[in-house]
Amino acid sequence: MTTLTAISGSTPVAMLLVSETGSRSVVLTGHSMGGCVASLVALHFLCSSAGSGSPSPASLLCITFGSPLLGDDALSRAVLRERWSGRFCHVVAQHDIMPRLLLCPLNSMPPRLVTSVTDLMQSWHFAVRYPGFSRPSFRLSDDQRTELHRFVGVHVAAAEQQQKSPYRPFGNHALCSAEGAACIDDPLIVVKLLHLTFMADPGSSSIEEQHISYGDLVAEISQNVLSKKRIRIEEEPTRSSGYSAGVSMALEASGIRIQDMGAAEARECLETRMWRRPNMNCASLAIKLAKVTPCRAQIEWYKTLCDDDMGYYDCFKHRKAAKRDAKVNMNRIKLGHFWDGLLAKLQDNELPHDFHRRSKWVNAAQFYKLLVEPLDIAEYYRCKLHETRGHYLPHGRARRYEVFDRWWNEGEEEVREAATWKKKKRSKFAGLTQDSCFWAKVEEARECVKRARAEKNPAKLAKLWDSVSGFEGFANRLIERKEVSVDVMAPRSSYSLWVEEVKELKLKRASSVLVGVER
Repeated sequence: MTTLTAISGSTPVAMLLVSETGSRSVVLTGHSMGGCVASLVALHFLCSSAGSGSPSPASLLCITFGSPLLGDDALSRAVLRERWSGRFCHVVAQHDIMPRLLLCPLNSMPPRLVTSVTDLMQSWHFAVRYPGFSRPSFRLSDDQRTELHRFVGVHVAAAEQQQKSPYRPFGNHALCSAEGAACIDDPLIVVKLLHLTFMADPGSSSIEEQHISYGDLVAEISQNVLSKKRIRIEEEPTRSSGYSAGVSMALEASGIRIQDMGAAEARECLETRMWRRPNMNCASLAIKLAKVTPCRAQIEWYKTLCDDDMGYYDCFKHRKAAKRDAKVNMNRIKLGHFWDGLLAKLQDNELPHDFHRRSKWVNAAQFYKLLVEPLDIAEYYRCKLHETRGHYLPHGRARRYEVFDRWWNEGEEEVREAATWKKKKRSKFAGLTQDSCFWAKVEEARECVKRARAEKNPAKLAKLWDSVSGFEGFANRLIERKEVSVDVMAPRSSYSLWVEEVKELKLKRASSVLVGVER
């Protein structure tokens, strides 16, 4: 991302945006390679707007026409994760080779095709630079056109099926034909339809003119919308629902007619992958969440039983009730498997793109983390993994908790506002300690006290005392704000024992100082 900032931040366009936009709305646009530049500048401002004091427009929209693909799978996922897809609209004509060309391994292009493509691009550049020449000066022969169409089609199909291309679409892609436009933001669907629309019957359109005719195409689509032209929907009797009609309209708008080869594949792709599968997976996860809720409830019951003695962290760590603790451990493992499976689906783009921003799942993940991570910490130290791997926070924390931290901290404003208990001053202790890693910090603090007892080196001892004092201040603030559960102050909890150890060490240290003064 440093390179991206350096490139876009150094352009005159970026400098102008910094100084002139202020709080205005900004629309960036570009054709062909200019579309890539517009996308880079837009990404630069979206990234920099997160920084304090960074200038950013009130709203930003980037519209490209016939732009080559820009970025890989990591960039595509980042745009989805940040919910920036709505900021980008990439308009793609049905038989324009430029948006599809980088899905082809260019080193495998025959030399004669390289020459044809080079001449074609020079012709496009001339036609755009000198608008008076409304048509490209270079024309492919029928054989060249057929060979180029076949080459692009074959490799786009391979990229869609085998996922070997280093490039991946991001943002919304408006797949256009004279009939209209279908707007899609799923990168896998975009690649598939880039292939299927390209292979549909080109009719009277030509490869040479598609790339420089976006003005005519947009005007034609706009005219069709203004005249309320009805798209012809040739539906089978069994496909008469409004849902199926909507799919048919999207297909015809993108240029795929019902009789075209690949129409059935395109329909199935839209129905199962784009509209149905992510939402069905989300609904399925909601059912699974309901099924594992009893596991969470049993852990809550276990915590209530232990609050007045050692606290559930220490009870689980020391396994005071073997049968009951074993059941809690099984519930802990089941919940971990559920959330790991959920994150795997999210990683594979099998869930809605805004899934991690939905308050239901953000709150459920946060509650799970606060309830169960203390048990994971207890298991880590019970098994003495800190002696071989190191302490829990740098070496033992599961990735899911880091993800859930990010969900909670970066969630939408309404998610945080819904948690009014977090904002208001508490009148009683929290049901769950609000720092899920509190007990890991207690273990590290106890280790510091243990080392301080035996340490003779004054410099090292001072560092240990700094660590102890730092945690003491942190814990006192949590307790003062009542952001800890009552189990933290249980008589035999690790924290209560640590407090006594610190008092004893302070008395010992004070006594040694007095002895030194008397001498």
